[in-house]
Amino acid sequence: MSEHSLCSSSSYDTENSPLSAPSSGSCKVKYRADSNWDFFLDAARKPVDLSLILPHYRARYQPVDHRMNMYVGCGDEPVKLKICRSYPRSHFFLEVHGSASDVTVWIPSDFKGNIQHTGKATYSAGFINRVMQNVRFNAIYEETKNEDCVVIDTRGHITFRMWDAHTGAPECVQKEAFKRIFGCSKKAPETTIDWDFLLDG
Repeated sequence: MSEHSLCSSSSYDTENSPLSAPSSGSCKVKYRADSNWDFFLDAARKPVDLSLILPHYRARYQPVDHRMNMYVGCGDEPVKLKICRSYPRSHFFLEVHGSASDVTVWIPSDFKGNIQHTGKATYSAGFINRVMQNVRFNAIYEETKNEDCVVIDTRGHITFRMWDAHTGAPECVQKEAFKRIFGCSKKAPETTIDWDFLLDG
C-alpha cells in the first residue's frame, strides 16, 4: 500500500475504498485487505463528529507492520475527530482533506511520529503536556510503519487536543491546564506566554 503526503491528493484512492462511513458517533476501525483505506469518509457538506476506535488486536491476514489507514474528506463544515487507542502498537495514518473546514483532532497521548498540516495550528494544554514531545511537525516524510502519521490539509483553523490513552477519554481540561500553569510542560511552537500576573521569587 502506498503512503501519502501533504502535497498529494488522495482522490485516486477512493475507487478502492470501503463504502463511506457515518459522519457522527463512534466507529470501530477494522483492517480491510481489499481497500486502500481501513476507514473512509467523504462527508461532503455534512459536519463530522466522530470517535475512531483503533483495534486492540491484529486481524487475521493483517500484516504485522500494517498501519490503520483512515481518510476523512469534507467541504466547509467543521470536523471533530477523536482517535481512540488502547493498544500502543496499533499505529495509524490519518489524512483529513477539507476546503475551509475548521478541524479539531484528539491525538492519543501515546502518539509518536509525524504531523503535517497546512497553515497555523493551536494546541490544547493536554496536547502540549503529553503529546508534543513525541511529535515531528511538518518534517520531511519518511516511510516507516513503526510510527504514527497525521496529515491535515484545510484553509480553516486546526486545533490539536489530547485523547488520554490511560483513562480512555478526552483530556481533562482543568487538570491539564493546571499542569501548564505550574510549569510541567513544553511551550507550544511559535507561541508566546502572556502573563497577567507573574511572581518570580
